[in-house]
Amino acid sequence: MANAIIRHIPNTVTCLNLFSGCIACVMAFEAKYELAVTFIILSAVFDFFDGMLARLLHAYSPIGKELDSLADDVSFGVAPAILVFSFMKEPGLVYPDFLAGVKEYIPYLAFLISIFSALRLANFNVDERQTSSFIGLPVPANALYWGALIVGGKEFLLAHCNVIYLIIMVMLFSWLLVAEIPMFSLKFKNLSWKDNKISFIFLIVCIPLLLFLGISGFSAVIVWYIILSLLTRKNK
Repeated sequence: MANAIIRHIPNTVTCLNLFSGCIACVMAFEAKYELAVTFIILSAVFDFFDGMLARLLHAYSPIGKELDSLADDVSFGVAPAILVFSFMKEPGLVYPDFLAGVKEYIPYLAFLISIFSALRLANFNVDERQTSSFIGLPVPANALYWGALIVGGKEFLLAHCNVIYLIIMVMLFSWLLVAEIPMFSLKFKNLSWKDNKISFIFLIVCIPLLLFLGISGFSAVIVWYIILSLLTRKNK
């Protein structure tokens, strides 16, 4: 009996990830951006602990792996897509005149984020190269980028941003999710500078970004992560 309960603990935490992701979707549809991002972050916490608990309790299962991907696509694929969808419908966002006839349809382009997030997760499940690093932008990082951008930069974006820039960013980050670009992992096996130099450099630069930019700094952190991954790839 005890073993049966233990075996289901990681999957229960994964379901909490999914539940939190569903709430994030509702909050995003209602344009309650801060709450939506809060529940996306809560999903990320559950996502971290379900994997850790599976390792600690030796409770791996094929169902758990598939459930984890489904939950992640809702929390880190659909929820940020709805965030962008709702933001593109904000009355103050600038639309160029040549898009006037299709203005009501443009926000639906945001759902490219959920589609490419699903592709990213499916690739991760079958790609044996991604055991200690990543190929393409991880979906939680993509979700954090969009959440921090909209919550932290809402006023700036409404005052200075054209919807064309958002469309370009949606397409760029959708491509980054499935691009054949190696990206480093922040998993530390020890505290040696030599073995973790890239991770330490990343974290050191993150500190001033977060201090000076606040919540918008998390978007800058993700951009820094992408740039550093590209630089270290070139140097290899």
